[in-house]
Amino acid sequence: MNLDRASSPDRKTSAATARQEAPSGSYGRRRGRKLRPRQADLLVSLLPKVQLDLSQRIEDPGALFGSFIPSEIRLEIGFGGGEHLISEALRQPHIGFLGCEPFVNGIAKALAGIAANDVANIRLHPGDARQLIAALPARSIGRVDLLFPDPWLKRRQRKRRFLSDATLSALAQIMHEGAELRFATDIDDYADWTLSRVLRCREFAWNAETAGDWLKPWDAWPGTRYEARAIREGRRPVYLTFIRRWMENRPLR
Repeated sequence: MNLDRASSPDRKTSAATARQEAPSGSYGRRRGRKLRPRQADLLVSLLPKVQLDLSQRIEDPGALFGSFIPSEIRLEIGFGGGEHLISEALRQPHIGFLGCEPFVNGIAKALAGIAANDVANIRLHPGDARQLIAALPARSIGRVDLLFPDPWLKRRQRKRRFLSDATLSALAQIMHEGAELRFATDIDDYADWTLSRVLRCREFAWNAETAGDWLKPWDAWPGTRYEARAIREGRRPVYLTFIRRWMENRPLR
């Protein structure tokens, strides 16, 4: 399914069946350049306070935020340096946000933003998002954001793309009916690849009607570093929104 955009060159370092797309690690290296002293200190002092404990299943995500009881729980997968995650948490302080990022430098940047803005409604998982998805209860998440993930452009790498058939099914379990799955990319092939999998997944619907529905960012969109880079380099991002369908007699796991 072509979104009629210019072809996109490789820009980040980091199979038609579910069996071929079984998770094999959807991210690359875990650490980049040496952390600044302040960042290293936050990994020791702040991360334990906001890190999710996945040693057992999370029975009540709303209880993860102490005395603050969120009206909704949202999940951002692969938040990079945390710019979008923190912006959303500050804009909507009544909502609880869960963020996953395996890259240590990204975790450190997010912690610096959390500390600088005194953000209380974010909890982090410094690892594979599938671990957190497996720990969450059914119908507990009101929105999932997957923004400019690693495109894994080489054919042999495509099985590492995050939104596989199996992962879509797992996300459907933790999202309540009507919840949004938001996906952004500047890679044509990745947009087509993702669309093909979502459209064959009976648990999600794509309600776009015109090109403007996927070429325009969401309301109150703060932008990301990857998006800005793509635009500078002449690539046009797409912003896809999928809706968790209402399913009668939906089984709970």
